[in-house]
Amino acid sequence: MSSSLLSPLFRRQLFTSLHKVPTRRAFQSTLSIMSEKLKPAARVAGRRQDVWSIINEAASASPIQPIVNMGQGFFGYNPPDFILSAAKSALDRVECNQYSPTKGRPRLLKALADAYSPFWGRQLDPNTEITVTTGANEGMLSAFMAFIEPGDEVIVFEPFFDQYISNIEMPGGKIVYVPMHPPKEGALKTLSAGEWTVDFDELEKAITPRTKMIVLNTPHNPVGKVFSRSELEKIAELCLKNQIIILSDEVYDRLYYTDFTRIATLSPEVEKITLTVGSAGKNFYATGWRVGWLIGPPELIQYVSAAHTRICYSSVSPLQEACAIGFEEADGHGFWEQCIADMTAKMERFTAVFDELGIPYSKPEGGYFVMANFNKVQLPEGYKFPKHVEERPRDFKLAWFLIQELGVAAIPPSEFYTDENAGIVEDYLRFAVCKPDNVLEDAKERLRGLKKYLKK
Repeated sequence: MSSSLLSPLFRRQLFTSLHKVPTRRAFQSTLSIMSEKLKPAARVAGRRQDVWSIINEAASASPIQPIVNMGQGFFGYNPPDFILSAAKSALDRVECNQYSPTKGRPRLLKALADAYSPFWGRQLDPNTEITVTTGANEGMLSAFMAFIEPGDEVIVFEPFFDQYISNIEMPGGKIVYVPMHPPKEGALKTLSAGEWTVDFDELEKAITPRTKMIVLNTPHNPVGKVFSRSELEKIAELCLKNQIIILSDEVYDRLYYTDFTRIATLSPEVEKITLTVGSAGKNFYATGWRVGWLIGPPELIQYVSAAHTRICYSSVSPLQEACAIGFEEADGHGFWEQCIADMTAKMERFTAVFDELGIPYSKPEGGYFVMANFNKVQLPEGYKFPKHVEERPRDFKLAWFLIQELGVAAIPPSEFYTDENAGIVEDYLRFAVCKPDNVLEDAKERLRGLKKYLKK
């Protein structure tokens, strides 16, 4: 029918029905439906402001600029020249700018096998017992994705590296926390980080038929503890008895100042249930390179490799090549011994200010973090904190105060505990000493400003 035969009124009604503008109520209803569909997943929703954004916010708002950043654990200096030269040379090679095999470049796998075989007391198979990942963090995510089903339980010691939590939650794991306890006299005198202890009765009670995995970190971040052989044997015994996979985060495995035992090397039986995590970023002063690896029996590694393939397929090719050369040449340069000597000197240089002020700390057995106890520091009465800091434990207030008044950033370790156990470390702050000596001296001079806030 021709439109000319339609009455003007009918044409108007037809046009209105075809081009109808939604009512306000209908529009709001549509928005409501859309907002429900656009809601984030529970695993990332509803999180309070994290420690990193709080500290960065405090740093940017501080009247003292620039801030001396003793908080985040990145190095304030470059890798050694032989490592940097290897990375630069790799960029000139065509194959080093293309995809690497998903399990890692053959040269790096061999270099890792050669480097770690002496600790294992046998030759590791680079093709079946090692997989390279995009940093240790992605390696641990791959391990959780490989073995954790919804409802499986994973035991984590407090304090924990915060990435463990989200990595376990991603595949639907349930986290069971077991706190480490600081020495009872930690507020009174400096003691070894080894004095932080695990209550093994608490650990055993945390194990249930759903326990699938336990996460161990040694040398430990943030405490600086190196688990003793006897402690590792107790953990291993419980895991063997209950068929629990051990995920041993050993990213600081070249920075230890006491006897260091790798749990996988306790026995062939323990080795069969252990995945060991390593990091080139920590080994070679290059945290931005994101090259890590896992070592373990073929029965476990094959599934970690499969998960890694689906997460990111392969890792950065030229930096893998540089890391391979790093391991090949490290001994010839005396690099590992120099690492320990340099970091020991930095620890002694920095902690001298706490000795001077009478502020006790946990003397690290490994890694590059120092936990200092600020119980003697009295915050001024009525000091104004932002609401999101006021609501957090005392260590957050201490960290905010240090940034605002002294221009020194440190990390409040209660972030690495559950709310239930946060009070255990509310007087502590974590300092990273992997900085140039002039930065350490600057931090020390600023921290001397605490003298007027010390309890008499």
